[in-house]
Amino acid sequence: MTSTVEENTDEANPVVRNAYEQQLQGYWDTKTTDDINLLLGAEDGLYHHHYGIGGYDPAVLAAPPEQREALILREMHRMENAETELILDALGDIPAGARGMDAGSGRGGTSFMIAERFGCRMDGVNFCAHHIAFAERVAKERGWDDRVQFHFANMLQTPFADGSFDFIVSNETTMYVDLHDLFAEFARLLRPGGRYVCVTWCRNETVADRSDASRRIDEHYVSRMHRRGTYFEAMAANGLVPFHVGRHTAEAIPYWELRDHSERRTGVEKPFLEGYREGSMDYLVIGCERVR
Repeated sequence: MTSTVEENTDEANPVVRNAYEQQLQGYWDTKTTDDINLLLGAEDGLYHHHYGIGGYDPAVLAAPPEQREALILREMHRMENAETELILDALGDIPAGARGMDAGSGRGGTSFMIAERFGCRMDGVNFCAHHIAFAERVAKERGWDDRVQFHFANMLQTPFADGSFDFIVSNETTMYVDLHDLFAEFARLLRPGGRYVCVTWCRNETVADRSDASRRIDEHYVSRMHRRGTYFEAMAANGLVPFHVGRHTAEAIPYWELRDHSERRTGVEKPFLEGYREGSMDYLVIGCERVR
């Protein structure tokens, strides 16, 4: 799966291309001290900007008040890492010589976990400059910088040449972009037979095309949550054929239940719980291969 194609470093391509992307970049640029993410990753150096999955230990809620919050945060981080394992498992066997891209790489947690498991090269792409700087610092401090690099770029219009990657992942980032544009770019970047795996929250249009819960989440995150079917329509239109689809909606609920007990809850917990419980939202893992 090794790629020998070099990068296209055409700097004429703007990183932020329209008013919405400018608004979105501004949202992330202000979050330099979002302490919940910084606290969660402090112990193992895996800083994420996504959510968790699976059950939690109910004993943390019965802990003494002076210990309770720290135990909640530790459980939340364990669940975040477990969520990333869904991507790693869906990728299958990745040889050490492979090259992957993390689209919307945040502070680097997903990229680092992939590189650690497979020993492969990872390129993170993000248009938040302070996230890039943070991830680069962590990579150097942890000795991951020989395998993981980060690029200030737009995942819809990356600086890489055609066929540069053996695989691409996105971890809860697709709700900020047009899926047809995104998957066209991913199809360009992937070698024939290359894999793409995403984890995403989305609207379940068979229950409600646009629920109140999804509206409140979009308002909170400046996101544009997609219909579930749009993922498969856009993949098919760009020669990406699914080989794995996992619905993990029920498993996503405990994370939000636990987070709702945290002192650092932000108010978005209720709409996520509402959307998942009523079925108007889904939490999916989708793996596909580029066939053309």
